[in-house]
Amino acid sequence: METASLIELDEHNISDSGCFCQRSNANAPGYINKNKWLLERFHEGLKYVKIMHGNKQAGFIEYIPIEYSSRVVYGENYMVIHCLWVSMTGKGYASQLINSCLQDAKEQKKAGVIVITNPDTSWTPSKHIFLKHHFKEIALAPYGFELLVCKFENAPDPFFPTDWDERLSAFQELTIFRTPQCPFLDIATDNVVEGAKTLGIHAKMIDLQNRAQLLKLSPTPYGVYGVVYKGQLLAFHRLTVHSAIKRLKAFTV
Repeated sequence: METASLIELDEHNISDSGCFCQRSNANAPGYINKNKWLLERFHEGLKYVKIMHGNKQAGFIEYIPIEYSSRVVYGENYMVIHCLWVSMTGKGYASQLINSCLQDAKEQKKAGVIVITNPDTSWTPSKHIFLKHHFKEIALAPYGFELLVCKFENAPDPFFPTDWDERLSAFQELTIFRTPQCPFLDIATDNVVEGAKTLGIHAKMIDLQNRAQLLKLSPTPYGVYGVVYKGQLLAFHRLTVHSAIKRLKAFTV
């Protein structure tokens, strides 16, 4: 019978182990950039923990103190989960990963743990597993984003900003906001650029360099990727080239 074990990435094993997502294409720019990004974040308190089913990678969780988080949420002394994913369901692996994060946050004397979910996409974790672990939904943002928190003490709630419309209206030309936090964002960017090119539309790129810039400019709570055109959100997750063309055409009618 296979047993599960947790492996935490650090500067010593990342070159051998690497991140979970897109690991089958280790030469892809997105995968290389993600591992480089991870290496540069460990000193900020980022944790990247993989769960192993025997010798097979079965999932992972990524989380970081809120002051360095890639999600657009405000609060004091919280841990923020960026990603949770398991490839083997029905074995309790997601719960093991969440519990390891909660325990770590308690040991670090955090006020609690935050996660941002969205029922319309698999690009964010599903909220249902978190509700089973004493997380509570406390706020909503446009485009289906949900703010969940598991608090350990009587601390002020985290919160979303409220200026989403103003953020969007500031960008009329096709603008792509991105970071290296997700290894699939290079593909997501390329697909939009290719789709736009077929329609004669130029895409402007904004590479978000730090949390302050992300908090100011990101069009959604997701933070690490967003596409805006004519003051409207085109996407916050990967589109195919065909989907990008279809959406851009709808915006130009």
